[in-house]
Amino acid sequence: MEGAVLAAIVAFVVVVLLVIVYLSVRVVQQYEQMVVFRLGKTNEASVRGPGIQFLIPIADRPVKVDTREQFIEVPSQTTITKDNAPINVDFLIYWRIVDPLRSVVNVANFAGALQGVATTTLRAVIGDISLDEVLSRREQINEVLRVKLDEQTERWGGKVTTVEIREITPPRDVQDAMNRQLSAERTRRAVITESEGARQAAINVAEGQKQAEILKAEGDRQAAILRAEGFSQALTRIFSAANVVDEKTMTLQYLEALKALGASPSTKFVIPAELNRLVQATTQYVEAGMSAASGVRPIASGGGTGGTPTPKS
Repeated sequence: MEGAVLAAIVAFVVVVLLVIVYLSVRVVQQYEQMVVFRLGKTNEASVRGPGIQFLIPIADRPVKVDTREQFIEVPSQTTITKDNAPINVDFLIYWRIVDPLRSVVNVANFAGALQGVATTTLRAVIGDISLDEVLSRREQINEVLRVKLDEQTERWGGKVTTVEIREITPPRDVQDAMNRQLSAERTRRAVITESEGARQAAINVAEGQKQAEILKAEGDRQAAILRAEGFSQALTRIFSAANVVDEKTMTLQYLEALKALGASPSTKFVIPAELNRLVQATTQYVEAGMSAASGVRPIASGGGTGGTPTPKS
C-alpha cells in the first residue's frame, strides 16, 4: 500500500513539473516577437526576442507577434471621382509589424483595422481626383494611399510598405467613350504618319530632281565647253591649212562642192566663177571701146600707171 501511495505521489510530482515546464518555457521563432503580460501588465522590457524564453507560470501570459511582411486584399470598392464618375477599385496592401508592443496593446485586430482605414482613405483620395487622372496617375495614387495609411497605422505599431491598385473599372459608357477616343487617336496617328511619309517622299523626289537637273546642267555646260574648244581647235587647224592651200587645191574643193550640189534632187542654178571673170573681161573691153570712140584713153587695168588721158591730134 505504501508503495502505491509513493508511486502516486511521484507521478503527481512529475505531472506538476511537466505542467510547470509547459507553462514556463516558450520557443519564439526567428520571425516572431513575444509580448509578456505579467499580472496583466506589460512594458518595453517585457518584449522577448527569438529563442527559448522562460515565464513565471500563472503570473505571465505570452502573446506572440508575427513580424513578417504580410498583405491584405481590399475587395472592389465603388468610389466617386471629383467629376462625379463612379468607378470600382480593388487593391493590395503590404504591411508588417515594427512595434510588437503597440500592435498588441493599441489594436485588437491589426489587419481588420487596416482594411477599414484603407477603404475610407481610398474614397477620400479618389474623391479629390478626376476620372482622367485616376486612369493615368495610378502610381501617384498608390504612393498617396501608402503615405496616408502609414500615418494611420503608425499608432498601432505597423508599417505599410506598399500599396498596389490591381484594377480600376470605369462605367460602361465611359469605357465606350475611351474606346472611341483610342480609335480616333490611332486614326489620327496613322494619318499623321502617312502624311509625314508622303511629305518626306515628295521632298526626296524634289531633291532627286534638283540633283538631276544640276547634274544635267553641269553636263550640258561641260559638253558646250568641249564643243567650243573642239570648234576652236578645228578653226585653228583649218586656218593653218588654208595658209598653205594653192589654187589647184581650191579648184578641186570647188569641184567637190559642185558635185555635192548636183546630187540633190531639187532644181538648181549654178553660176560658175569663170563666168564672173568672163563678165569682168567683157566689161573691160566694152569700156576700152567706148573710151576709144570718145577720144579718151582708158586707164589700163591690171597694174599700169595711171594719168590724165590726152586726146589724139
